[in-house]
Amino acid sequence: MPGSAQDSAHDPNGNASGPSRRATLRTAGAAASAALLLPLVSATPAAHADQPRTDGPPADDGALQRAFVSAAAEYGVPLSVLLGVSYLQSRWDGHRGAPSVTGGYGPMHLTDAHTALLTAPHHSQGTEDARGDLARPLKVPEPSVPEPRQLPARLRTLSRAAELTGLPAAALRGDEGANVRGGAALLAAAQKRLGLPPSEDPADWYAAVAAYSGADDATAAAVFADDVYEVIRGGAARTTGDGQRVRLDAAPGVTPDTRQLRTLGLPSPARDPRVEAPENVSCEWIPAPYERFGDGDYGNHDLASRPASQSIDYIVIHDTEGSWDTTIKLVQDPTYVSWQYTLRSSDGHIAQHVPLKDVAWHAGNWYVNAKSIGLEHEGFLTAPDAWYTEAMYRSSARLVRYLAKRFDIPLDRQHILGHDNVPGTTTAGIKGMHTDPGPYWDWAHYFTLLGAPFRRTAGASGGLVTIRPDYRANRPVYTGCETAGQACAPHGSAAVRLHTAPSADAPLVKDIGLRPDGSDSTTGVNDTGARATTGQQFAVAGRRGDWTAIWYLGGRAWFRNPKRRPTAVSAKGLVVTPKDGVAEVPVYGRAYPEKEAYPQGVPVQAVSPLPYKLLAGQSYPLGLRTRGEYLWATTFDQAGHQVVRGQDVYYQIQFGHRVAFVRAADVTVRRSGK
Repeated sequence: MPGSAQDSAHDPNGNASGPSRRATLRTAGAAASAALLLPLVSATPAAHADQPRTDGPPADDGALQRAFVSAAAEYGVPLSVLLGVSYLQSRWDGHRGAPSVTGGYGPMHLTDAHTALLTAPHHSQGTEDARGDLARPLKVPEPSVPEPRQLPARLRTLSRAAELTGLPAAALRGDEGANVRGGAALLAAAQKRLGLPPSEDPADWYAAVAAYSGADDATAAAVFADDVYEVIRGGAARTTGDGQRVRLDAAPGVTPDTRQLRTLGLPSPARDPRVEAPENVSCEWIPAPYERFGDGDYGNHDLASRPASQSIDYIVIHDTEGSWDTTIKLVQDPTYVSWQYTLRSSDGHIAQHVPLKDVAWHAGNWYVNAKSIGLEHEGFLTAPDAWYTEAMYRSSARLVRYLAKRFDIPLDRQHILGHDNVPGTTTAGIKGMHTDPGPYWDWAHYFTLLGAPFRRTAGASGGLVTIRPDYRANRPVYTGCETAGQACAPHGSAAVRLHTAPSADAPLVKDIGLRPDGSDSTTGVNDTGARATTGQQFAVAGRRGDWTAIWYLGGRAWFRNPKRRPTAVSAKGLVVTPKDGVAEVPVYGRAYPEKEAYPQGVPVQAVSPLPYKLLAGQSYPLGLRTRGEYLWATTFDQAGHQVVRGQDVYYQIQFGHRVAFVRAADVTVRRSGK
């Protein structure tokens, strides 16, 4: 995926300020370079079709339910246990044989990462500069392809399932019934290995369930098992992406024997007092180093005293595109970059690396870094598409709820950002900004887990819409998951595609920041130029039949929004529009102070407008109001850091797929729909 943009910090003579950094390319070690990613190529043809891809309902929508019943009986696993484990891994979805972000296949998430993964870890791809300014020149590790034996056991459970069932690996990857049998076999084998009886009572399978997570400590294993039993007690029912109807009847009286956990022989370390996380997640402390090395350089984050020094306004959701083990090694490299938390896919376990008071280097935009917390979710965007485990979604949501409450961060899409929503800081950096977690991250489900689901808040005259397609049924064609120009496998998506006119045959809207030559956006899975994503709000610019227009990147953008199957719901709120008599307003990727605000010794940072314009008559939803700020931090000693605050006030707006900033002096704030 594209690297992050660089943010200039120059002296009057045009030289980069601060000590020279990342002058040479260094490897991050053999283990760290084992991270793999099938590159998602965005150089793909423009498209003019926006109909969701559907293959019709299955001939037998109860086949998967029967497969669970059959596998449970064959291997002597209680049906509720088998269904509960599968729900926490995949919500019973087989994803048509596509691997998860950690190389897991099918409803039981049988892992075969070696087959699923190819090259290039996310943080080392392209022009990555996670810090977000020129004070730290590029440094990346060198990737290599690991052998299966180099991967941890939790990333190769499919081969073990093949041994136990006698089924070929291809069947376990692509056939949902076979995959369920493989998962049942793994649970039964764990029960036997632990010396526990093949009981019909689901309460007697606690240790086997905990073992299925692949967790390497007792706390993480217990959190996974507790979540499974919460599902068993509460029950669940859903229709999968393939139209399979699956149901787990509630069993509120099931009380598992948690004492079984000791049979796993896993360590039970006490939580490090430096950990900042809620009690209902498993979290360990693996610190990112703060060290000096050569020529006055240091890394891999900056010391600060947030929120006293600067408010924390954002939580940024990332996808590591590297394995847990590789990602952990990367964040421990003092010459590299950092983020606050890493979340493991298989069981939702969390590691914290940087104290929340300090500034990590993760977003590719220094202004956002200084005012945000970064969460990296373990995963590889693999061929032909990607999906994320329920265990990780739930753990991440618990952590974000905790952080949002602690720092008073609103639970909306202008404060809970994807890395793909962070703006480039300058025109030159727009192309290099990252595109994770991508169109397959289920924002609707995530915000439901956060307790802030996206609902209609106004009538049709409210003036705003909140993007909210049905993730399962919304399947726009993406290309480039595996090969440039080649269609990705059909998959649910949180995004809708934007056209220049109310027709699926109309060209996609242009993004002059991504394509200065004026060419159309594409269906490339990494191309965010014509994409609106679940939870994002936009001002309505027109309606025609089944189509709705929104103001987007300085023009009208149309998306299909039929009444019978809407892809957005009506909303209301505050919007900004150019002041009377102002034809156009500049748009910025950061909210930096005016030059008069900088004290002696701190180089003035250019307030560089992006190539976009907010034109008269257009409206964009208001996210937050802030004074211009810049954190000057180029010295190892925190005493040399300064926060520069100006008098200029900025408004953050939802301008395109990414947020942006405008000067308050240039715009008027009003209620939408008026």
